Amino acid sequence: MLLVVDVGNTQTHFGIVRGDELLEHWRFATVRSSTADQIGAALRNLLDLRGYSFGDIDGSIVSSTVPQLEPEWLAMAERYLGHRMLAVGPGTKTGLAIRYDNPREIGADRLVNAVAMRDRFSGAAVCVDFGTATTFDVISDQGEYLGGALMTGIEISLEALTEAGARLPKVELAPPKSVIGKNTIDAIRSGVVYGYAGAIDAILRRLYAELGEEADVIATGGLSGLVVPYTEEIDEVDDLLTLTGLRLLYQRNR
Repeated sequence: MLLVVDVGNTQTHFGIVRGDELLEHWRFATVRSSTADQIGAALRNLLDLRGYSFGDIDGSIVSSTVPQLEPEWLAMAERYLGHRMLAVGPGTKTGLAIRYDNPREIGADRLVNAVAMRDRFSGAAVCVDFGTATTFDVISDQGEYLGGALMTGIEISLEALTEAGARLPKVELAPPKSVIGKNTIDAIRSGVVYGYAGAIDAILRRLYAELGEEADVIATGGLSGLVVPYTEEIDEVDDLLTLTGLRLLYQRNR
């Protein structure tokens, strides 16, 4: 079986794959001070809950946006899984033509999403990943990675609003009841969610104009389910897109 791991700034999402099938997957909060031993203990416990063990895993791959955690995952794999884990980065075979000024600047998660997106769509496509930041990654109809856009994630936007506004209460993200909020909490939710959805649509329309054609759009990330229902331009949501891309990259780099 294959262990696929996506280490994000806020959450770590990982799963186990047999062939092309994702058997199980989990999310937990990313703790930047985690050691290889702590990661190994957490992984062992989760595998045990599903009836698996370290001995069932014969390959692994990680993409990480947290530089200090990548070596800990690599050390965990050597220590507990008995093999060298593949880390997504410069030199990884993607099957994509990269049209980015400096390919080394591309976040590993963005590259992984692009690979999964190209595998799914034959033409031009855009992935919108709702995480700590919201990223837009664009693939041309020739299969070129063109680049994209980054904006502040919705949780950070909400935190900034309530921290900067002395009289504004802290608000849990939730679907707005209506555009016209009847109290401060509902007004904040309306402004943040509808405003964010509108910004997503505006960027996507500008991307179409620059491409010279419309594109398939897929969303992923932990917060996609909250925002996507209020957008007009996103076609589908796949919360497992990054894990799929990791599987594809592992298969291409064996």
